[in-house]
Amino acid sequence: MTESTESTSYCFTPEPVPKPEPATEGPFAACVLCQEPTEYPESTKGITLCPVCEWREAERTACSG
Repeated sequence: MTESTESTSYCFTPEPVPKPEPATEGPFAACVLCQEPTEYPESTKGITLCPVCEWREAERTACSG
């Protein structure tokens, strides 16, 4: 019987998604979860999250061992 030298990862590491550039002035897009203003312009396509919801989403999806 041979041992596999291949390392097994239990955590899925998604590829980083390119983030839009923060807006310097309004109008700002609303967070899709809490409706607070985000740092992104209204013209940003896709899901926009405020910094608090972005942090919570990262905590939720992080591997906990």
